[in-house]
Amino acid sequence: MEEVKLMKGNEAIAHAAIRYGVDGYFGYPITPQSEVLETLEELMPWETTGMTVLQAESEVAAINMVYGGAASGRAVMTSSSSPGVSLKQEGISYLAASELPALIVNVMRGGPGLGTIQPSQADYFQAVKGGGHGDYHLIVLAPATVQEMADFVGLGLDLAFKYRTPAMILADGIVGQMMEKVVLPEQRPRRSDREIAEQCPWAVTGKQGRGHRNVVTSLELESPKMEENNHRFQRTYEQIRLNEVRYKEYYTDDAEYLIVAFGSVARICLKAIEDARAAGIKVGLLRPITLWPFPTEAIAEMSRRVKGILTVELNAGQMVEDVRLAAEGRVPVYHFGRMGGMIPNPTEVLDALVADFPTLKK
Repeated sequence: MEEVKLMKGNEAIAHAAIRYGVDGYFGYPITPQSEVLETLEELMPWETTGMTVLQAESEVAAINMVYGGAASGRAVMTSSSSPGVSLKQEGISYLAASELPALIVNVMRGGPGLGTIQPSQADYFQAVKGGGHGDYHLIVLAPATVQEMADFVGLGLDLAFKYRTPAMILADGIVGQMMEKVVLPEQRPRRSDREIAEQCPWAVTGKQGRGHRNVVTSLELESPKMEENNHRFQRTYEQIRLNEVRYKEYYTDDAEYLIVAFGSVARICLKAIEDARAAGIKVGLLRPITLWPFPTEAIAEMSRRVKGILTVELNAGQMVEDVRLAAEGRVPVYHFGRMGGMIPNPTEVLDALVADFPTLKK
C-alpha cells in the first residue's frame, strides 16, 4: 500500500535518504535547507537502518566526510544552500577527479555573498559549469515538485554509482520549503560489506587481498597520466550526455512560441501558458529535468518549429546561454528573470513574452 504524506521538500529529501538506504549523511545548517538535517535528527535512522547522520563543524568538513565515505563505496550525501555549496566546491572537484559517487543537494538562495534566505536559481552556472576547478561535470537534477525531491534522491544516487561521478539535486528554495503530498518509496535494504566489495571493486574497504591495495586519490603528478585521466572522464561524460538527458514538454505540439524554465518557475510558467492559450496565443513549455546533461537536442528541434523562445529564471540570465547555444540563432531567444528572492507571477511571465515578441496580442 502506498504511503502518502504531507511534507516540505526538504523533509522529503530526508525521508527519501533513509528509504533509499543511504549509509551516511554529513551536513551543516543553513537556510533554506536546514530541515534536511533537522528531519534526519528527528527520525534517528541510526537506530533503524544504521545510517550515520552527522552535523559537521563546517561545510568544508562535511564534504570531506562525504569524500571519505564515498571512497569506501558507501552511499553518502550532503546538503546545503548556495554559500555553503560554494565552500564545498574543492571537495566536489576532488570527488569528480577521484571518480567517486556521491549526492549533493543544493537548495538555492539569493546571492551573491550571503545574499538573502529567499529562493533563487542563481547557482545554475556553479552546478552546470562545474563550480570547482578543472574539467569536470556533475549530473544535475532540477526538481519542480516535492515528489521529485524524494524521487531524485534515489535517481541521483543510482546515476552517481552507475557512472562513478557526483550527482547534484539543484532545487530552488521554493521547492525546498513548499508543502505537498508525496508518495514515499519502499525501504531499500542497505548493502552489506560483501555487496559493497563486489559492487565497488575500486573502493577502499580494508579487505583487499595480500599484495593488493586500492588507493583513491585525485592527485596525479605525471602530466601524461593526468591527461589520460581527463580523457577517461570526458568519455564518461559523453556516455551521460547520450543516455541520461531528461525533460518534459507541455503544449508543444502546436506551439508557435516556447518557454524554457526549470524548478518551481516551470510551474509558474505553466499557468502563464494556460492563460496565454485562453487568449489564443500558442505557447509551449519545455522543462529541463537534467540541467546537465542539458536537453540541447530537444531545444534545437523546437527552435526549428517555433518563432521565438523565452527563458524564465530566478536569476540575471544563466540557463538562457545554453538555450541560445541550442537554438544556434535560428530564432530569437530572450530572458526574463527576477532576482534576490523576488518571484514572478504568471501575468508577469505572459507580459514579458508579449513584450519580447510584439506581434503577439493578449
